[in-house]
Amino acid sequence: MAGRKGGERKKAVTRSAKAGLQFPVGRIGRFLKKGRYAQRVGSGAPVYLAAVLEYLAAEVLELAGNAAKDNKKSRVVQRHLLLAVRNDQELGRLLAGVTIAHGGVVPNINPVLLPNKSAAEKEAAKSPKKKAAAAAKSPRKKAAATKE
Repeated sequence: MAGRKGGERKKAVTRSAKAGLQFPVGRIGRFLKKGRYAQRVGSGAPVYLAAVLEYLAAEVLELAGNAAKDNKKSRVVQRHLLLAVRNDQELGRLLAGVTIAHGGVVPNINPVLLPNKSAAEKEAAKSPKKKAAAAAKSPRKKAAATKE
């Protein structure tokens, strides 16, 4: 018979490996077909979609890892994901309508609500410097400063 004999068979190489991706190209292609998003799905579509998803996942994980490191933690939790997404302008726009469970909120205090310094407090904060400088110049002012 023509064809293969029972010899050596080549090792199968996945489309993910061919594209240099970690995300499963075959599985994404299967989901695209079964999801009935279109009548036909091209051979490059699942590769491209897998690459985009892998890039987004890597971006979010990198920012979340940085947020965890900033909080002196070694494990990424939902709070770190939320801080990563909300502090990044582009990811924040992409995930604007998304609620992350147990993520909390981004810390933000409106400056209007903060206690502002009054004129007397500002003057009191400035005056010790002025008194010290003046006392060093004039012996009379130096004596007056020591009496107080």
